Amino acid sequence: MRAVVQRVSQASVQVDGQICGAIGPGLLVLLGVGKNDSEQDAVLLADKIVNLRIFDDEQGLMNRSLLEVQGEMLVVSQFTLFGDCRKGRRPSYSTAAPPTEAASLYERFIREIRTKQITVATGKFQSMMDVTLINNGPVTLLLDTEKQF
Repeated sequence: MRAVVQRVSQASVQVDGQICGAIGPGLLVLLGVGKNDSEQDAVLLADKIVNLRIFDDEQGLMNRSLLEVQGEMLVVSQFTLFGDCRKGRRPSYSTAAPPTEAASLYERFIREIRTKQITVATGKFQSMMDVTLINNGPVTLLLDTEKQF
């Protein structure tokens, strides 16, 4: 699984002009599922993200996690995170999971976050979405369960 994690002051996602998910301070997570991913990857990545120490403490140092600041999370599926642009001009998505598998692991990731008492908003899987955010910091991190980066 791959994730782009952005610390935000607020974020929302629209489908067909209607807001389907919105949060205040917290994290926007763009989540991609690869064909070799498993439920264990979803659980491990969820735990990693909610415990990342990327929120400021009283001294202005990034020492607090989403759990500690009681922030919210907006999760948006994004298969294009598995786009391989190394050859040619058109990305290859051959390592992205098929939609049925991806949907199942996307939902597993969200369920795992919710078990940690985090408020989670979502986009609509396999839809064209418009995402709006105010990146706080800015803080943006890339995570990959296969440790590609």
